[in-house]
Amino acid sequence: MNIKSVLKKNKFTNYLISKGRKIEWKIKQYLGLFIIPNIKFNIKRFLRVSNILKDTPYEKLKEVKNKHKGERCFIVATGPSLTIEDLGKLRNEITIGMNSICLAFDKTDWRPTYYGIQDENVFTRMEKYIEELDVECKFVSDTIPRQLNIELSDDYYVFPLNLLNHNTEHKRYHTKFSNNPFSVVYSGYTITYCLIQIAVYMGFKEIYLLGADCNYSSNMNHHFINYDHVDPTFSLAGEMMTSAYNVAKKYADSHNVKIYNATRGGMLEVFDRVNLDELISKNEKKKLNIIS
Repeated sequence: MNIKSVLKKNKFTNYLISKGRKIEWKIKQYLGLFIIPNIKFNIKRFLRVSNILKDTPYEKLKEVKNKHKGERCFIVATGPSLTIEDLGKLRNEITIGMNSICLAFDKTDWRPTYYGIQDENVFTRMEKYIEELDVECKFVSDTIPRQLNIELSDDYYVFPLNLLNHNTEHKRYHTKFSNNPFSVVYSGYTITYCLIQIAVYMGFKEIYLLGADCNYSSNMNHHFINYDHVDPTFSLAGEMMTSAYNVAKKYADSHNVKIYNATRGGMLEVFDRVNLDELISKNEKKKLNIIS
């Protein structure tokens, strides 16, 4: 009988062995899924920002820095509260759409000014619509071409997405906020969070969220137009997003940026709520007064 067998026969030593294996597995998991990728990410980030590493896929992002300084925009999410009528009301606004918003285009002549996506599964489903999109910029995370092993056309603005520890199970939700997407965009468990960071970089001082229900109900009605996509973490998604939105609010409050929630209903209470109809009506009256 070898030493291993003897140790396994003893309850105490067998317990220590099993615990040791679990710890070893967790260390390997964190090294492979979190620590090593983050080290690589930050080395490339340093080289890019220091201008040592040139001609990267992220260079185009510099074109939009402060492009809308002092202006306002609407980030249009795809929660079930969003309506086609709401989209029509945004025709004269600067808007940033996302994900499955493309599925509404046969029902309205509204089109977003910008578009963003970070999930490779959603990208695969929406790719044909995204390719046909006529917008000023298509913001896409670098995880998509990497995970899908594809080349993107020149009209994409690729941003460096840092997933932090979001690829591993963890009890404590964690994110950061970046005001420089050329350097880094931090994951906040939703593309909406990434687009808030990009909107700040573009100079927007008023950011309105629409269709950001933050409510992933058990009836699976998670999107304003169903496309048979269910987030596997949907039961915790609202909680995770809320934790990230709190980080965004903290940054905004300390940097003279206003983020409002114009969503009809939903569970997102981090940002002050505004009524979309009143907001649009007030803006139209203001424009008429300027003309007259």
